[in-house]
Amino acid sequence: MSANRLDGKVALVTGSSRGIGRAIAVRLARDGAAVVVNYAGNAAAAGAVAEEIQGTGGRAVAVKADVAVVAEVGRLFDEAIGHFGKVDILVNNAGVILYKRLVDVTEAEFDRLFAINVKGTFFCCQQAARRLADGGRIVNFSSSTTALMLPTYSAYVATKGAVEQLSHVLAKEVGARGITVNVVSPGPTDTELFNEGKTEEDRKRLAQMAAFGRLGRPEDIADVVAFLASDEARWISGQNVRANGGLI
Repeated sequence: MSANRLDGKVALVTGSSRGIGRAIAVRLARDGAAVVVNYAGNAAAAGAVAEEIQGTGGRAVAVKADVAVVAEVGRLFDEAIGHFGKVDILVNNAGVILYKRLVDVTEAEFDRLFAINVKGTFFCCQQAARRLADGGRIVNFSSSTTALMLPTYSAYVATKGAVEQLSHVLAKEVGARGITVNVVSPGPTDTELFNEGKTEEDRKRLAQMAAFGRLGRPEDIADVVAFLASDEARWISGQNVRANGGLI
C-alpha cells in the first residue's frame, strides 16, 4: 500500500484537536490527505495539530464549529470546501461520554449527549450526502461498549446505537455515488478523555479485558480509519468495525 494513498483527497475530521481525533488527522495527512482539523473550543490544541501536519509538509487548517448546531455544521463544510475546494472524507469523531446510572441521568445531560453524539453525526452526514465528492468516504464512531452490559453507560450507548443504525441506512442511500459509510467502534483507548475519573486499578482492569492485555492507543484506531478512508476499502460499506484488541 502506498504511503501516499490519499494524495489529492481532502479529509474533514470532527473533534480532532486531541485524542483519537488528533491521531486520525495526523495519520490521514501522512497518507497524503489535506485535513480540516475541527474543534469546538480549544483553538490552541487544534492549531497545534494543524501546525504539526504543516511542519511535515502536509496541508491542514483548523476550523471552529460546534457540531451540535446545524448552522455551524453547514459553515464547517463551507469553510472546508472554500479552503481546499472539496471534501472527500468525513470522519465523525466528535463525541462526549457520561458515566451515570440510568435513574440518575438528567434531561440536560441526556440532551447534551444526543446533541453532540447523534445530532452532530446526523447533520454532518447530511452535509456529506449532499456535498461529498463521488467515491468519498464517511467514517462514523460508535463504541464497543454497545456490545457490553456496563452499568453507568446507558445514555452513552443509546447514542452510539443510534449512530450505528443511521450509518447502515445512509450506506444504501449514497452507495450509488460510490460513497462508503462505515462505523468504527473502539474499545478502551488510552486518551485524556478516557482516563478522566479512572484510577490506575480501573485502567488495569479494563486493559486485561482485551486479548492483548493492554489499552488501545489512539494510533491503533487511526490506522483502522486510514484503511477505511482508502481505495483499498472500496468494497466495504455499512459495516461496524470493532477495533478493540479482542475485547469482545
